[in-house]
Amino acid sequence: MSTPSSKPDYGIDAPGVIRNLLVIGVILLPLGWVVPQFTIASVTFVVGKAGLFTGSTLILEGFLMILYSKWGKFRHRDRMLKMVDWKGNENVLDVGTGRGLLMIGAAKQLTTGKAVGIDIWSTKDLSGNTMQATIRNAELEGMRERTDVQGGDATAMKFPDDTFDVILSNVCIHNIPGKKARAQACSEIVRVLKPGGKALISDFIHTADYVEAFRTAGAIASRTGMNFLFTFPWLRIVEVRKAAE
Repeated sequence: MSTPSSKPDYGIDAPGVIRNLLVIGVILLPLGWVVPQFTIASVTFVVGKAGLFTGSTLILEGFLMILYSKWGKFRHRDRMLKMVDWKGNENVLDVGTGRGLLMIGAAKQLTTGKAVGIDIWSTKDLSGNTMQATIRNAELEGMRERTDVQGGDATAMKFPDDTFDVILSNVCIHNIPGKKARAQACSEIVRVLKPGGKALISDFIHTADYVEAFRTAGAIASRTGMNFLFTFPWLRIVEVRKAAE
């Protein structure tokens, strides 16, 4: 009978994407070696060097994504957390908490504050993505009392206006289908952020749209350059401030 792991497990990001990259890459590599070209319905497809290059690139991308999941995202989390001037009494929200990496990291900065994580628990976006796994990680990290894990939709949050001092999110909002819905999520983040509060939203696409949406919602927003060192795909951080009343 297996026993639960005594170490927190923050999963593999986008496991299906990684699987597809590796499988297609492994198929293309030998094809590139042995099949220079083939013809179907009078159409000739050239494989050869193109197959070798594409296959190698896909395999490299797959391994870089695994490296990010196992190592890089912890460094990226630390970078995000260092962008907050922590007092210890903050109410924190992690939007799309997954298995709690940012939520638990934020909780470790707190004394009297609390970190809340919400998610819709999609295993397509993160392996083993369940509320129970997140709670288990919080317990293993000794942060259960400082955290609260809830199911929640980023486009329609159930929190009152002006609830959180700090809002965090990493590679979540791009999973929301449609530009309008993603803008709604940004608007919701501004709504539940306290005046004078700060939000840090990290993603690899749509970040310019996020900046526009946050500004439309009345916040001050800017974005960093890409993090080439620790992330793949390369991530930017959108920094948001809600003006103090």
